[in-house]
Amino acid sequence: LAEDGGLFVPENIPIIDEKFLTSLLDLSYQERAKKILSLYLTDFTAEEINQCVDNAYTTEKFDTDKIVPTVEVEKNNYLLELWHGPTSAFKDMALQLLPQFISTSLKKLGDKDELVILVATSGDTGKAALDGFKNVDQTKILVFYPQEGVSKIQRLQMLTQQGNNVSVFAVKGNFDDAQSGVKQIFSDSKYNEYLNEKGFKLSSANSINWGRLLPQIVYYFSAYADLVNDKKITMGDKVNFTVPTGNFGDILAGFYAKCMGLPVNRLICASNSNNVLTDFLKTG
Repeated sequence: LAEDGGLFVPENIPIIDEKFLTSLLDLSYQERAKKILSLYLTDFTAEEINQCVDNAYTTEKFDTDKIVPTVEVEKNNYLLELWHGPTSAFKDMALQLLPQFISTSLKKLGDKDELVILVATSGDTGKAALDGFKNVDQTKILVFYPQEGVSKIQRLQMLTQQGNNVSVFAVKGNFDDAQSGVKQIFSDSKYNEYLNEKGFKLSSANSINWGRLLPQIVYYFSAYADLVNDKKITMGDKVNFTVPTGNFGDILAGFYAKCMGLPVNRLICASNSNNVLTDFLKTG
């Protein structure tokens, strides 16, 4: 979170052309990720980006070589399968890569402080973040979930998480209470100063962190390349993305992909009873 209450995001969005899109067609998911990430991570070397991606998207962690397959459901309708990661949540796409970014950044900066990752979760983010950050050097991760607001399996996934740097807390209230509490900690400047003196810095693995959004941009490009490869569309054709989204992070990554020049016609925001975002878009 920035001091003005907004998010830290890049000053400039890189713009791609058809030549760049065409260059993705014959590549693996990992290679596509490296090309797209390098447009943003200009202070990382190619070797560092390669290492981050190769550590995150392995066939030991993901149960398909494709990492993210694009599958035809019916004519003109396709599904991007984002559940092949270690926790079966789409959050794995970002939360296997974010710890690699953070670890690399700490080394580049020569920063000796410990990074404390605070996470508010309604279920799947918590487990995916715990799995991504477990035993990562120089980090601790604290996950807060609403006591009655996650499924039994999600609660068990989190409470049985192994790792020497992980902690999980139940919060009395709903997800918004948990998230508000985390945001309050981030914006408490005195508390942050105190932590700094003790050698700790705070960060987040929620989608308020650009490092969470950036890896998610990749799979929009990858899906498009798959559709061209499968001759379902012609290069340059516009597609619609329908995104089930609770907290806007997933579809925001799609918006960035569109801003970069990916041929997107419409981004359709779908929600269930967790419809705070829908209400916001309808009413402001």
